[in-house]
Amino acid sequence: MSAQWPQLAGRWVLDGEFTSEPKSFAGSRQLQDRLHDLVPGGAHTYARGPDQYPESMPPVLTHGHGCRVWDVDGNAYIEYGMGLRSVTLGHGYPPVVDAVTRAIAGGVSFSRPTALEVAAAEDFLSLVPGADMVKFAKNGSDATTAAVRLARAVTGRIRVAICDQPFYSTDDWFIGTTAMAGGIPAEHAAATVRFGYNDLASLADVLAGDDVACVVMEAATATAEPAPGFLAGVRELCDRHGTLLVFDEMITGFRWAAGGAQAVYGVTPDLSCWGKAMANGFPLSALAGRREYMERGGLRTDADRVFLLSTTHGPETASLAAFRAVVAAYRTEDPVARMEHAGRRLTAGVRAAVAEAGLTDHIRVIGRPSCLVFVTGDADGVPSQAYRTLFLQELLRRGVLGQSFVTSAAHGDDDIDATVAAVRDALPTYRYAVDAGSVAGLLQGRPVAPAIRRGAAPRQVAIPSGRPGSRAPRTW
Repeated sequence: MSAQWPQLAGRWVLDGEFTSEPKSFAGSRQLQDRLHDLVPGGAHTYARGPDQYPESMPPVLTHGHGCRVWDVDGNAYIEYGMGLRSVTLGHGYPPVVDAVTRAIAGGVSFSRPTALEVAAAEDFLSLVPGADMVKFAKNGSDATTAAVRLARAVTGRIRVAICDQPFYSTDDWFIGTTAMAGGIPAEHAAATVRFGYNDLASLADVLAGDDVACVVMEAATATAEPAPGFLAGVRELCDRHGTLLVFDEMITGFRWAAGGAQAVYGVTPDLSCWGKAMANGFPLSALAGRREYMERGGLRTDADRVFLLSTTHGPETASLAAFRAVVAAYRTEDPVARMEHAGRRLTAGVRAAVAEAGLTDHIRVIGRPSCLVFVTGDADGVPSQAYRTLFLQELLRRGVLGQSFVTSAAHGDDDIDATVAAVRDALPTYRYAVDAGSVAGLLQGRPVAPAIRRGAAPRQVAIPSGRPGSRAPRTW
């Protein structure tokens, strides 16, 4: 390989900013093995699992600051994705840290509502003018499932129509439609139907029987913008068929705008579900919507009450204080503009480097500037998990960590330029794999795999002899 491609010599790591020596992942691998013994899948979120990263280098992190993170081996990285898109202001953002510190000094959880809950709800509703009421919870699945339950109660219908988009909930009504449907009654999945994004005809077909309780969708995604008139058409179809419209704002909220996609595109849903970036990584989600529907979960209704959301930790003070600090930042600092600036600079730099390497048909950066993803193709330009893994591997060697190029407001020009330099330095290896038609000899370990799949293969992890769980399985 070195004889054919002398430019690869010494370029397994980037000389200069990060390190001139190969990174060690020994500590991370050891802790990852321990995690497999203690936590199913080795992580508490499937998207954070080791099967989503190169097998030989699964960084186990210790801390972060701004857009930089460090692992147990002392390696430093520029991070993208930023906590699965939950951190927009940067790790350890001082106003959030200060607000949380003040709040928890006075207690975290009480037996009655706090004044902070009033202030946080007022802040939220000031950002989302189409919503009259809000209820806080801890994760996005709580909010989307509460929306589905409420829509079923309001309409008396069971069926749910979901847009053909990646993910909505960990609960049965959605997971039952995926490859990981084990343990979910088939009738639960059968009550959920799909329609196509930017395809009003497919939605009209789904709603034709007037038996759908709600339409659940993202108004936009990283790679798909609504066609002119599409969202307005969805709104009109829902109104015509007596179906509630639910926007999932988990990603678009505080990334497209503080008021979410509905503020950008001017279409108001009946209910909306929020989470991720609303508290800069602190655990907080929300269900918001029109008063006539939300009151069904309260005490001012004559109808049968809906068990909407009732969580011990939903209103804890740390996350609500973090949320209020985030709202203040969005009112005064324009983090969305900074994320988009970083994304545009990164897109331009990576595309230029890829073009110089003759790899335009093999590596692409696509998406909204504040929510970028990269697409990695094989020798024929076909998207490939093996080539994606090679790209991830080479970026990790050079101090860049991320399953995407999703930026935060903490990504400065120097961080972006260092990332572009790392990409440029990694491309000769990728070029070699494209010309060879294979990643053989370049990829250390097995390729990454889809996070949601039926079996553990192709990244199944063997149970070492003598480890917990190595005994024979029980026969029921």
